[in-house]
Amino acid sequence: MNRYGEVLTITADVTEENEVQQYVEKTLERLGTIDIFFYNAGIEGKVAPITEQTVEDFDQIMNVNVRGVFLGLKHVLPIMQEKKSGSIINMSSVAGLMGSPGVAPYVTSKHGVVGITKVAALEAAPSNVHVNSVHPSPVNTRMMRSLEKGLNPENSEAAKEQHTSAIPLNRYGESEDIAKLVLFLASDDSKFITGSQYRVDGGMGAS
Repeated sequence: MNRYGEVLTITADVTEENEVQQYVEKTLERLGTIDIFFYNAGIEGKVAPITEQTVEDFDQIMNVNVRGVFLGLKHVLPIMQEKKSGSIINMSSVAGLMGSPGVAPYVTSKHGVVGITKVAALEAAPSNVHVNSVHPSPVNTRMMRSLEKGLNPENSEAAKEQHTSAIPLNRYGESEDIAKLVLFLASDDSKFITGSQYRVDGGMGAS
């Protein structure tokens, strides 16, 4: 126990169905049920034009970013549907709502998250289970350091400035900015919201 309550840590490969089944089963064994499922596993891949992307890189990104969501939904939804309550939040990106040169596999995967979220929301609605997706702008994390370096290997700071200039609030998001939205979607305050795409993007969607 810590100040957040009981925490159970499970290591799993989200692309392998048996390991997804195991993290669900272990959660049920320890906690008895699942009220909230937040899928936040994701990888960005390399920065390159479509013609220079490899099939292997494309498949890896789709496996983590989309297959992982599918497997999570497949094994968590029945638990929530049986008890007729629950909230599922899938992490997408502003890249799931628009195009971005140089990261086609990532953009494709994040659009895929939108599609499966909408379908899951419709299928789960009769059981009062809510399913939504979250779409951050660039966030001040390791992933953006990797993308900045890929965009401009000689001057990653210039790449950061380029990204920042596209955000009306003129800064990257912070993890806490995203977490507060996720907490809202996980709470009863959002009980009439499902199938929605929530931007937390510093105004990028307004342009």
